[in-house]
Amino acid sequence: MPEIPDLEGYCAYFNKRLPGLEVTQAQVVIPIVVRASREEFADALGGRTLAEMRRVGKYLLFPFDAGPYLVVHAMLTGRFQYSDPSERKRAKTAFVLSLENGKELRYFDDRLMGKAYLAAECDFAAKVPRWSEMGPDAMSDDLTDERFRQRLSRYRGQIKNVLTTEQCVAGIGNAYSDEVLFEAGIHPYRRRSELPAEAEGRLYRAMRSVFAWATPIVVERMEREGLPSDHYRDHLRVHRRGGQPCPRCGASITEITAGQRITNFCRHCQT
Repeated sequence: MPEIPDLEGYCAYFNKRLPGLEVTQAQVVIPIVVRASREEFADALGGRTLAEMRRVGKYLLFPFDAGPYLVVHAMLTGRFQYSDPSERKRAKTAFVLSLENGKELRYFDDRLMGKAYLAAECDFAAKVPRWSEMGPDAMSDDLTDERFRQRLSRYRGQIKNVLTTEQCVAGIGNAYSDEVLFEAGIHPYRRRSELPAEAEGRLYRAMRSVFAWATPIVVERMEREGLPSDHYRDHLRVHRRGGQPCPRCGASITEITAGQRITNFCRHCQT
């Protein structure tokens, strides 16, 4: 699933290419992904000019000079193409925006789990399911250390589950929760209710530090290599590195798979 660095990478990549371009045609290919009719999608976006996009939590917001935003939640397997029309469309391409520069912006989704909505900014809560339930963005200036601790206090379960709960804080998924917990030195299966105040402070600082470190890596790589068919993860220190030496202490990194979710951590460093 795309997380904050991946989505910031998309924003940086597209904001160098899309603002100021007119959408000459907007086409729905797979209706189950786009929560608007083919006609509504074409009428709402056709002839509109793209503005600078942004991210909120795990949502990408594509604004236009007039009309609604295109709001995309890519879920597990949603990806983008920015290509010439002659380039082969990926399987399960769900929508296509034809642009005045002769390029196409395409969204494809192997599992068709992602969703795209049309909504005015004032209507996000009404038009985008669970928008109003979403907690503050993990990198928002409004999410202070004190507010973060207040959000955590609502939950008692395992701390990794709490971090990846969008109603607590938005934008953290399976991969980067492993990295945040490793940075903070906290065991992923420790219960939130057992964490002392000092550990909660470490967790907040680790969250900010990990995203500040990882985001420029992903942004630079996406600009250099282009839009990925899978998300960049090889810069991560523990996630998907089961059996490899911990970069901090050298002990073997543990890997546990439960509920189709892989968790990696160091038993020595994360108590």
